[in-house]
Amino acid sequence: MELVKLVPAVKDYIWGGTYFKKYNKGLLFERVSECWELSMREDAPSIIVSGRYLGKPLYEIVSKEDIGPVMDRFPYFPLLIKLIDAKDNLSVQVHPSDEYALKNENSFGKSEMWHIISADEDSGLYVGLNNDYTKEDIEKALKEGNILNYLNFYKVKPGETYVIKPGTIHAIGKGVRLIEIQQNSNLTYRLYDYNRLDKNGHPRELHIKKALDVIDYHQYQPDLSQKELLADNKYFTVKRIEFDKELTLQANNQAFLSFTFLEGEGLVNEINYKKYDTFFLPYKKECHIKGRGVVIVSTVK
Repeated sequence: MELVKLVPAVKDYIWGGTYFKKYNKGLLFERVSECWELSMREDAPSIIVSGRYLGKPLYEIVSKEDIGPVMDRFPYFPLLIKLIDAKDNLSVQVHPSDEYALKNENSFGKSEMWHIISADEDSGLYVGLNNDYTKEDIEKALKEGNILNYLNFYKVKPGETYVIKPGTIHAIGKGVRLIEIQQNSNLTYRLYDYNRLDKNGHPRELHIKKALDVIDYHQYQPDLSQKELLADNKYFTVKRIEFDKELTLQANNQAFLSFTFLEGEGLVNEINYKKYDTFFLPYKKECHIKGRGVVIVSTVK
């Protein structure tokens, strides 16, 4: 297959806003919480909006050869990429490791990263514990409803990146917009949800026992140094590239590329792009970008 432009599957969770509707995403929804920009999931697929596969779900078209030799390491497509708009606080949660998830959930775990697009004044993220604690400390905090006192709160600004390893307690705070690159898994243990009710008036489910089994009880240390290489691990490699006039991308390192523009406009080959557009470039293919902007490029080694 050739380079393709994608439109996302849209989620309208109760905490979402309307920021991405300004960019023609989820126009039929009252709120747009998440845009699943790169999704090979049959329940929420990205849709191709360019070339001969126009209107087709990405998962129907992409072959193992299009993904690349990296597929020898994974039982299914390894990445999920989302744009997230938090009008309200997201739940406090934690993800298990592959080892725990395979043993207890017949699933893989979840590693992810957040790159900040924009944020309201004083908005931020809860990421990791602010000191070393015991399992009993955190269990007590959850029972007393003051778990936020045990977490780091980071006021954020555009361009910052936070890598969320399995076991790291985390939550996106209200007023933050970001791009999330993650292992292709939705396995989440919810610890605390501000006593909110779901759209049917019921308390949202918590998963305290399993969460306590997987939490990393050590103090979290962020790496906020600004660099082009945002993350580099066995699940994803992510770069942020600023360019003016021209840029060539090549998918030659064992796998496909996916890229999302955070700024700018122009052409990818002969396909128009603008802010928040996402593309999929098959393995061994290259593309030429003419224009300007900032682009987040994701792959798997």
